[in-house]
Amino acid sequence: MSLLRPGDTRWSSHYRSLVSLCTLFDPVLDVLEIVKDDTTLVHAKRSEASALIMRMETFEFVLLLHLMIKVLAITNELSQALQRKDQDIVNAMSLVKVSKVLLLKMRDNGWDNLFQMTSEFCIKHDIDIPDIESALALQGRTKRRGTVTHLHHFKVDIFYAVIDTQLQELNDRFSEVSSNLLECMSCLNPYNSFLAFDKNKLCEFASYYPSDFDLNDFVMLEYQLETYIVDVQSDHDFLNLKGIADLAKRMVEKKKHIVYHLIYLLVKLALTLPVATVSVERAFSAMKYIKTTLHNRMGDEWLNDCLVSYIEKDVFDSIDNESIMIEFQKLRPRRMIL
Repeated sequence: MSLLRPGDTRWSSHYRSLVSLCTLFDPVLDVLEIVKDDTTLVHAKRSEASALIMRMETFEFVLLLHLMIKVLAITNELSQALQRKDQDIVNAMSLVKVSKVLLLKMRDNGWDNLFQMTSEFCIKHDIDIPDIESALALQGRTKRRGTVTHLHHFKVDIFYAVIDTQLQELNDRFSEVSSNLLECMSCLNPYNSFLAFDKNKLCEFASYYPSDFDLNDFVMLEYQLETYIVDVQSDHDFLNLKGIADLAKRMVEKKKHIVYHLIYLLVKLALTLPVATVSVERAFSAMKYIKTTLHNRMGDEWLNDCLVSYIEKDVFDSIDNESIMIEFQKLRPRRMIL
């Protein structure tokens, strides 16, 4: 057992880290106590350890810990599916729907279970549980907003806010258009004797690529799909295929890619779509050049700034050095002119 370090680009690593922290909660506090009492360390390290202990031994921290474990557990399979090299878009799209359903179910009916789990954890580790009906001590300008109870803060400001943010991210990244595109792609899935085949959706799939299919191709595709489905469903070589990638290989092996060239083009477009999301791929590719072994302690903010500069280097190349130096000179007084 160890406290796993989360990675910057893998949400599943954050999930494992939180599970480890929940399991090793007492040992982590013990280590922080040792650091806090170690007079050989600098004052900043001891103060940081003391602040972490105070933060961890609160009901709100435990609530957030269990909440994030539940949320990341729901999206863990989806996250891993999207990160696989041989990712299956059909299964990934199904996991998106499952994640949304589970998050909505958790939002509607999951508060009581989360509160009970958090309370039991606090009792086990001798952490004070506040009276949820009592008023929350507000600070600063928030005092002007009136009285807010602990229940409202935990349930609305934390529980609902986290789940709504996660749902919004899923809806933004898998919008109606992209979801419809992926659903059309799923009709190519050869699983279970091409059970998902839908001629109309595949024609709609082709309509997303007007530069690859002209008007004649659209007419020919409709008739070619009718012949294709009868052919492959009656061919034993196409019965036990598991995914679109297997379908593409088998079509080439049996020379079907020549006979059904328009359908094979759809298959190729379906297979290349995951790597066509260039913005994500560029970020992952740039990561290995920026965060090297010499920079493994780089913070998230500094890493993000470096990545933006590297990924968008075409934009930065268009800015002359003189204007950059002038801008930095204006930020604050300096001993010398840049």
